[in-house]
Amino acid sequence: MKVNGKVLVVTGAGNGMGREVVLELLRRGAKVAGLDLKPDWLAETKTLAGDLGKNFFAFEANIADRDRILALPAEIEAQVGKIDAVVNVAGIIQPFVKINELDFSAIDRVMSVNFFGPLNLIKAFLPGLLTRPEAHILNVSSMGSYAPVPGQTLYGASKAALNMLTEGLRSELKETNVNLTLVWPGAIGTHISENSGVKFGSGELTEAQKKAAARVTAPALAGKLMVDAIESKANRIYIGSDAKTMGNLSRLAPDFAANLIYKNMKSLLG
Repeated sequence: MKVNGKVLVVTGAGNGMGREVVLELLRRGAKVAGLDLKPDWLAETKTLAGDLGKNFFAFEANIADRDRILALPAEIEAQVGKIDAVVNVAGIIQPFVKINELDFSAIDRVMSVNFFGPLNLIKAFLPGLLTRPEAHILNVSSMGSYAPVPGQTLYGASKAALNMLTEGLRSELKETNVNLTLVWPGAIGTHISENSGVKFGSGELTEAQKKAAARVTAPALAGKLMVDAIESKANRIYIGSDAKTMGNLSRLAPDFAANLIYKNMKSLLG
């Protein structure tokens, strides 16, 4: 689906990959309804868009608030036009602790945002998407959905659930006009930890962590690749060589992959 002239809904539009998806869509001639919890972040996205900001429409919304999300299709259609695609980018990580130390409030919050949030969007917008000549849903998962990361087990589980939701929905919609893309990003240079309220120790990076940080994928490139995936109707994409390498390794040698991650992460677990 070429995005020029289309209307796309993007969650997490106020920062990180969501913002970069918005900016890339605007550059390609789309109209974007951007959703985020923080209206000031949405305002910043509009400012960064410059002259293209005339095609960006901000909607303050918590994707975990089902009543708010179910009311959005009519609201967006009235202001922007018929909706052609939904891009589920918004997500959070969990506090960096083992399941045994993770409280249920954090568990509920992660599942509400990472799984039920996209599901809320899909349930709200899919009836309208099915009426469009062509339409698209893109869901951002994670490398953690197929490669177990100690201290992020619940986060990984929430994204693994999103994987199956996407794959199952693709099968259900196979003979319709709606295409689906599942995205597996690796390490992306965003502020997801801070935005999730997660802190790591003293905040000082080890040399190994500094080297890893230098290899992360830039959010702008991630945004471009996601819009490319929409336009090419790609079913699945990896973002970053780390995501692709670990995806192959986890499929071919799952125990080796799990042990490798554990050795790199155990120092953060105490």
